[in-house]
Amino acid sequence: MPQFPIVDTHLHVWNPDSRDIEYAWLKDVPALNKPFLLENYNEHCGAVEVERMVFLQCDPIPEHNGKEVDWVTSLAQDDPRIQGIVAGGSLEQGEGIRPYLEELAANDLVKGVRRLIQSEGMDFCLQPDFVKGVQMLAEYGLSFDICIHHPQLQNSVELVRQCPKVKFILDHIGKPGIKDKLLDPWRDGIRELAALDNTVCKLSGATTEADHDKWVKEDIRPYIEHVVECFSADRCIFGGDWPVATLATTYPRWVDTLDWILEDYSENELKKIYHDNALDFYRLPA
Repeated sequence: MPQFPIVDTHLHVWNPDSRDIEYAWLKDVPALNKPFLLENYNEHCGAVEVERMVFLQCDPIPEHNGKEVDWVTSLAQDDPRIQGIVAGGSLEQGEGIRPYLEELAANDLVKGVRRLIQSEGMDFCLQPDFVKGVQMLAEYGLSFDICIHHPQLQNSVELVRQCPKVKFILDHIGKPGIKDKLLDPWRDGIRELAALDNTVCKLSGATTEADHDKWVKEDIRPYIEHVVECFSADRCIFGGDWPVATLATTYPRWVDTLDWILEDYSENELKKIYHDNALDFYRLPA
């Protein structure tokens, strides 16, 4: 367990019972189709001390992206540990997304945008209008969270190459095929992405890509080791991915697993991964 408070850069909360914000995908995942709120998160963290959080959009229906931002902004008034929001946004609208980006930029808590790529076709992220929408983020000082499955990694590298002014963070280490022990060509894609200096990688979501019931630390190790080797401790950032991660792990178990894998790293390097790098990438208050 880290000997210092951490920053969790991948927090989800939702309340499908309220019906104010609709999450259509939850109907297909019964274990997650219920309220997961901050009080539940605090319980699940156990002995892990979380100093600050960045909320990640939870893929509501597109017309409710703005409502989700407003709701989480109100939550931050009660829990000031929420110091960043990554909003959902239909960037495939290209120039048409500009008024929405202007609204987001007016909210100091909004640090970036995520449009899920994982559920789209292989070439989705290279559509001209989508590329244009991502490129526009730089005009508003907003970053982009890349959320993909590993076969989409190569095209995501090409997206980043076309957007040199945008800061990117790869969620869930690119969702490699851990359950099937697939390392290649994911490893090459990670190496290519890390070679682009406007990218960082989020150490999150790995256990969900493993066998939910049978995974062990050794299953996760080669994937985390490769990511940290490629990006270095200066460009890796911790994320809890709660409550999605509850499908495969508890919060303390995920932190313990990372600690075990990173046991040879110095206290200073661990502080970067668990805390300092998050402040820099998501522009959180010092």
